[in-house]
Amino acid sequence: MQVFHNKSKVIITCNKRLSPYLQDEVTALGYTIVRAFATGVELNITLTECIKLNLNLRCASQILYSIKSFKAVTPDDLYNEIKTIAWEELIDFTGYFSVTSNVDNPNITTPLFANLKVKDAIVDRMKEIKGIRPNSGSDANKAVVHLYWKDAEADIFMDTSGETLAKHGYRKIPGKAPMLEALASGAIYATKWDKKSPFINPMCGSGTLAIEAALIATNRAPGLYRMNYAFMHILGYNEEDFFAERRILKDQVVKNVDLKIVASDLSADAVDITRRNAQTAGVDTFMDFEVCDFELTPIPEGGKGVVVFNPEYGERLGVHSQLELTYKRMGDFMKTSCKGYSGYIFTGNPDLAKKIGLKASRKIEFYNGKLDCRMLEYDLYDGSKRDPNERVTKDLKED
Repeated sequence: MQVFHNKSKVIITCNKRLSPYLQDEVTALGYTIVRAFATGVELNITLTECIKLNLNLRCASQILYSIKSFKAVTPDDLYNEIKTIAWEELIDFTGYFSVTSNVDNPNITTPLFANLKVKDAIVDRMKEIKGIRPNSGSDANKAVVHLYWKDAEADIFMDTSGETLAKHGYRKIPGKAPMLEALASGAIYATKWDKKSPFINPMCGSGTLAIEAALIATNRAPGLYRMNYAFMHILGYNEEDFFAERRILKDQVVKNVDLKIVASDLSADAVDITRRNAQTAGVDTFMDFEVCDFELTPIPEGGKGVVVFNPEYGERLGVHSQLELTYKRMGDFMKTSCKGYSGYIFTGNPDLAKKIGLKASRKIEFYNGKLDCRMLEYDLYDGSKRDPNERVTKDLKED
């Protein structure tokens, strides 16, 4: 089964509301999208081409290569269909594999049972043909088989990613309530930041937004920080294909760039975590780290860059009233200290957002986990919004 060289349906998944940014990434890499949907895109490519996507995509979660599509009403149907697949040509019979699934079938009460039927079918076939059964479990660090089963329609995939691509590998110290790296990338793409003007991240926490901004601006792909993917554990894998793509990643890094990225936080521990994560990512030299209240964050003059906040949402008892003042102060800070910039506040609390005191020009929808969030955009005009010629004409008329 020459999966590395045969084209098949490939599904690239992502978190809800990241699909538009994932589509842009996939198209920029030169791929044609067959279908786009709320949690991903569909392509028709080889498994070898999946290697490049795994190493480059920032907003993706998994890249799934279709092995077979079939009808299955009952668990026995599922077992019988999966057992017909030549697993001995896909998985090392002396190796290890895991099974994941997305199941919506009236005959299944728990996805774990579906996983078990898939595993049993693979193991039983391998034992009949090879006389030995591969090991299996829940770890996704070797070969991974994925089942999609909705009603009577089923698809069985080789998950080419394994561990999620949404984590980019450099964040060794997570800090307190960190933003997922894929979400941070999507949020940065949504600002339409030009990757040259200042990027200011007050209340930076563990620094994910600021670090992702530096990675995007210097063209450092996530594949630079990871050396194990599930595609490496599929029979027929040629490691030279991986290392060839990795050399391309290294060559495309922009090393000489004049960047001004500021990460500030009132917590010295948070700033230390940000600095250490940035060092792991290799972008600390492009960043300024400040321990201060956000109102004292240094804002370069004339930069016309972006200011991005990701404050607490006030889900815990006793902090809501305190955060009302914080949100008001954020609005005041952007209005008085960030003129000429574009301001953004990422929040999952619409009541607190009302305390900002500025009118948002855009409300960009995201999910942070299962929490419905908005990134609010504010145009922080330097002086009057009106055309200066209009003001001069008006003054002449008054004279």
